[in-house]
Amino acid sequence: MDQMERMRQLSEKLCEASRAYYQEDREIMSNLEYDRLYDELVALEKETGIVLAGSPTVSVGYEAVDELPKERHETPMLSLDKTKEVGDLAEFAGEHEVLLSWKLDGLTVVLTYEGGQLLKAVTRGNGEIGEVITNNARVFRNIPLSIPYKGDAILRGEAVIRYSDFEKINAEIEDEAAKYKNPRNLCSGSVRQLNNEITAGRNVYFYAFALVRADGVDFENSREKQFLWLKSQGFDVVEYRKVTGAQIPEAVRAFSEAVQENDFPSDGLVCIYDDIAYGQSLGRTAKFPRDSFAFKWQDELRETRLVEIEWSPSRTGLINPVAVFEPVELEGTTVSRASVHNISILKGLKLGIGDTVTVYKANMIIPQIADNLTGSGTVEIPSACPVCGGPTKIRKTNDVESLYCVNPDCLAKKIKAFTLFVSRDAMNIDGLSEMTLEKFIQSGYVHEYADLFHLDQYRDRIVTMEGFGERSYQKLMDSLEKARHTTLPRVVYSLGIPNIGAANAKALCKEYGYDLERLRRAGALELSGIPGIGEVIGSSVEAYFADEEHNRWLDDLLKELDIQVEPADESGLPLDGKIFVITGSLQTFANRNELKNLIESKGGKVTGSVTSKTSFLINNDTMSSSSKNKKAKELGVEIISEQDFLDRFA
Repeated sequence: MDQMERMRQLSEKLCEASRAYYQEDREIMSNLEYDRLYDELVALEKETGIVLAGSPTVSVGYEAVDELPKERHETPMLSLDKTKEVGDLAEFAGEHEVLLSWKLDGLTVVLTYEGGQLLKAVTRGNGEIGEVITNNARVFRNIPLSIPYKGDAILRGEAVIRYSDFEKINAEIEDEAAKYKNPRNLCSGSVRQLNNEITAGRNVYFYAFALVRADGVDFENSREKQFLWLKSQGFDVVEYRKVTGAQIPEAVRAFSEAVQENDFPSDGLVCIYDDIAYGQSLGRTAKFPRDSFAFKWQDELRETRLVEIEWSPSRTGLINPVAVFEPVELEGTTVSRASVHNISILKGLKLGIGDTVTVYKANMIIPQIADNLTGSGTVEIPSACPVCGGPTKIRKTNDVESLYCVNPDCLAKKIKAFTLFVSRDAMNIDGLSEMTLEKFIQSGYVHEYADLFHLDQYRDRIVTMEGFGERSYQKLMDSLEKARHTTLPRVVYSLGIPNIGAANAKALCKEYGYDLERLRRAGALELSGIPGIGEVIGSSVEAYFADEEHNRWLDDLLKELDIQVEPADESGLPLDGKIFVITGSLQTFANRNELKNLIESKGGKVTGSVTSKTSFLINNDTMSSSSKNKKAKELGVEIISEQDFLDRFA
């Protein structure tokens, strides 16, 4: 096993152990084993001069910014000329050696290193000017924060989110309308977050595909030598093959077979001359460089017959059309369904039951309808919701038509809305699964959010329900009572305002000084000026609070809650500017989250690793020889017990 692979393995093991210990209150290795592996990783990093992002030996720290600044690229980033014909690619290569590599489908990022340290990261933007995302790049899963080369280096690569992570993230989103359409859209949003804690949770990977410059290094006029050098510096480099024109067809065939097994999104291949001087001598057109060429997959099309259009309601009332067709084999798998996304696309395809349609897999992965060969246009847009039977309405936003159920009492809308309301990041009410909520709603126990806090009046009926009993009922009552004592960001998020996630809810509350009435009165224009909010979210918030029914539900809910008051001026909080790390077992607090919440309520911040910025390490075993205690002593960070914290700050 080479050093880089061992470093990745150690980092993964140590981070897994930390997650288990600090977030899940369980141990998967002893302190002795942790320290042994940690010391091995430190030694390898010192020997190679490489420190990867995510390494437990460094703490990047989470940070929010007000906006992403813009910056002009040192050299413009041009698009590539494209073809879907293998023959064109072979002709381009001719007798020259070329590097054929994946064309990854993510967001292009330019990295700059000075003195061996990551200096900045900038998105491609329009090719001339990009956005500075250095803070976010530092929490990508595999970017080296420091490299052995100590000169100035600039390289380009693609930030991507793997399909497996994409599916996990989408699976956690209840509302179909809010799910991400593909990994590229998710990656683009993740890379450009204003708060890098969100980026860190999205598992973004970076694959280098071009070296712009590395002063003083002789690459012997070879692109491949540049790739090999980048690997030696700790970068994951896009997979490639070195071939000539005659070998192109076989190489393309091998890549096309491999794409089905790939966990990362790609939409084709890139071909570039290995001979750097030759490629540069060809110059460029107004739009494209002449030393490289892009190959897009020739989509595998299959004819089939449209059997049905399913209409799937969400909590926002949006009803999504889904095409169901006779099963066909595409790219090695059987498919029978494809999202049609909205009414505009449905009308554009002129769909009708029984029509002959052609289907394909976008990027050889996501089923889509390519064309309708019949074009009967006979699909009827339902005037009634398929779940509640209430009226539907077509709404047009930015020239896109979508279908909505306008019945406020729609069961589907209610179930999805209540499921979000009771979820962990919202009101955090245990014991109310989607199935249980459906039973309560159908039984007439719950009509609006406030009704959940009066379920005790149905006690005799609830304890006799299937899956319930005295014990389950009491646990639910206890959870509801606990949920009464909450924070404003949780309440705002729980309302299910379209496009508002937990992070945006916190940002809005902070902007308006935790004054709900100010937020309710805010207009779209005012809201859109808040960093990270924008026009779409601003309009969603204004529209939500303009609805009489929404305000009635909220007013009734507020009567049931004890909302923790959070001062708008956080600079006056006693722990403002102080950073804490918590380790070991606790005696007074139920768990670390409880202590963390107290620290944050007083303006402090809690991180997972001890760094020079750490103010205090909280550990009841202040004399422990654990790695965190060692680090704190090395850096002069004060180690205090739980009782010390309570005596000084509580």
